[in-house]
Amino acid sequence: MSQTELQASQIECQQEEARLAVLVEMEILDTAPESSFDAITRLAAEYFKADTVLLGFADESRFWIKSYWGEPVRELPRRHSIFERVLAENGPVVISNINDDPDFKERRIPLRRLDPLSFASAPVRSAEGKILGVLTVFSCQPRRPMVLAELRMLESLADIAASQLELRRLRKAFHRPGFCAAPIADAAAPNWPRKSDLRHALEHRQFVLYFQPEIELATRRIVGLEALIRWEHPERGLIPPMDFIPAAEETGLILPIGDWGLAEACTHIQKWRADDPERGAPRVCVNLSARQFAREGLADHVEALLSRARIPSRQLGLEMTESSLIPDPGTALEVLGSLRRLGVSLLMDDFGTGYSSLHHLHSLPFDVLKVDRSFVTRMTEGEQPLQIVRTIVELARVLGMDVVAEGIETQTQYDLLRQLGCRFGQGFLFSPPVPAATITQMLRLPGRILPKRESAEHCAMLRASAQLVPEDQPDLGMERDPS
Repeated sequence: MSQTELQASQIECQQEEARLAVLVEMEILDTAPESSFDAITRLAAEYFKADTVLLGFADESRFWIKSYWGEPVRELPRRHSIFERVLAENGPVVISNINDDPDFKERRIPLRRLDPLSFASAPVRSAEGKILGVLTVFSCQPRRPMVLAELRMLESLADIAASQLELRRLRKAFHRPGFCAAPIADAAAPNWPRKSDLRHALEHRQFVLYFQPEIELATRRIVGLEALIRWEHPERGLIPPMDFIPAAEETGLILPIGDWGLAEACTHIQKWRADDPERGAPRVCVNLSARQFAREGLADHVEALLSRARIPSRQLGLEMTESSLIPDPGTALEVLGSLRRLGVSLLMDDFGTGYSSLHHLHSLPFDVLKVDRSFVTRMTEGEQPLQIVRTIVELARVLGMDVVAEGIETQTQYDLLRQLGCRFGQGFLFSPPVPAATITQMLRLPGRILPKRESAEHCAMLRASAQLVPEDQPDLGMERDPS
């Protein structure tokens, strides 16, 4: 990267930081729609005879809907969105026919029950001129070009929304104790990585997904993949999640990083489907952080990603831990239900390490229970650990769920699990987490059946990976690894 490009990138990062700081101050992100904006979307719908109107604001990875008229939407991915188009144009964008526009012709706008063919969008700016969000009117039909008076009307409505935001901002500043004091410093811990390091890594695509195969134990056939995040730092090398996920949680960046993992997994599924159209891609399972899972608009976001990648919902699995269900079981059931209706697979991770969900397990729409690696590791130490695994396998059978045993490292563990009737497993006995390129080679094996780990073919394949997780460094549990 040249010095000029580096300076431009730094300026862009600073502008994005300043834009996000305004939104954080207003407390408008990751919150429910607000009726105070409904008059604006209703007026826009009536004036433009629109099928849907959305008013929303964008963080690093998502576009949050604060008011809608017509199609109910809570959130959408930011990447390749109308917001990014408005941000790039630094002004309104009007598309009279999506089929004639190269940016949106191939990537349809992901609204669930609406297939818009035209839209007009105006920026909602802060007092300093930063674009915080957009007001967009959609139509199911192509429309004539917008005349100047119509464009001015759309911009005026967006300005009204901006005025409401500014009033909110001033009111909060006035009532804040010591509001005349100097700005508070970044809350991130002084130790590396800082919030700016993580945001830089996200913006410069330094995160990468590794994948660990899930195996049908009877055949050693690859039936799924678990996606796990790594940080490819240009100076520090490959960084495991334990070294940066806690900082991401503390700084609030766990949400956009987790969102990136979801989108990246869908991209890989799309590539593996194209590589083998006859068999398609195996199911790829992505770990959800507790904060991702707690959001009511999660199903909207997942559905939009699936639509954009043009992949069947059954090929995406979402994993969550028991602890993420405990704080609010009612919301958990609602979110799980909305995801289940999409057709994605739902996996309860680290099962057996908690207890609060056991009472409600029969009512939660999970497809798969994953036996925590701590139980698998101790299976050979006595009857009690073995009985725990036996009970989980039997419980899953009664409830009509599959079981995946994690952390299989020895032939003895493998044999015991098969005797207990466990159908699926993953662990270093079969493969550590490896880069996507290595998975591509594995999926081209005859029948997708992994040879034994000590075989020359398998060892050569794993050595071909650029960077592997060493055998003595077990991978993190899902709760600390959002992707």
